[in-house]
Amino acid sequence: MSYAQAGALLARSCGPDINKFCSNVNLGEGKLLACMDGKINQVSAKCKADYATAKASIAERDAAQDSIQEVCSADTARLCPGMVPQDGNLLSCLLQATRVVSDRCNAAITNAGYR
Repeated sequence: MSYAQAGALLARSCGPDINKFCSNVNLGEGKLLACMDGKINQVSAKCKADYATAKASIAERDAAQDSIQEVCSADTARLCPGMVPQDGNLLSCLLQATRVVSDRCNAAITNAGYR
């Protein structure tokens, strides 16, 4: 699930609960997340279920993004010499070499939402 899909799901399922319990909370800096976590036992069953699904999906996506450097290190060294991590060109290199990149690295790139 993409970040946009998670946001849309939460808007549909949790919009009324967010308005009821967290309407005065700013979206940034995890404040809405903290508010929802604190009120989770008071929200509707549908919101509670979809919130858990979206939160788990986003956590998986974040973990995949964090793991790419390690998971793809051999592919990076072999296919993209001289490129440095955190450089958008490195990801472009790995994406262009999809056919010869390891299955594990390709899975990490997909799970991270980069394709």
